[in-house]
Amino acid sequence: MERTLVILKPDAVQRGLIGAILQRFERRGLRIAGMKLLQVSDSLARQHYAVHEGRPFFDGLIQFITSGPVVVMALEGKDAIAVTRTTVGATAPGKAAPGTIRADFGMDIGFNLVHASDGPETAAQELALWFGADELVNYSRVIDPWIYE
Repeated sequence: MERTLVILKPDAVQRGLIGAILQRFERRGLRIAGMKLLQVSDSLARQHYAVHEGRPFFDGLIQFITSGPVVVMALEGKDAIAVTRTTVGATAPGKAAPGTIRADFGMDIGFNLVHASDGPETAAQELALWFGADELVNYSRVIDPWIYE
């Protein structure tokens, strides 16, 4: 099983979309290994977006992610990273495929609702940044045999 990080950004929280978005992941068959609501500090935001430092949009990213509470989740499942990114959709909501989170709920690239790790190395780094080792849970669900062969 693979794990990935998902952040429901301040726009998702403010618009009351936590449940609707979470439901998309659970219905796909992804399992929640960790989840918390928090206010992102400037320091944590800068660590998370460090790869974008120096780019023209960096300060805007920091301002936005710290502008209100977020929900941070560790999701797991077979090919969790790819499944999650497909479920989320393209970064620009107007270019996202119909049925994805961003296409169904988003209108603007600056308010695209969700962050999802883009690869195994990134997922590992981001999960370690946002969750302590004792904050992630290993368990099985009775429905798992109905999701995976």
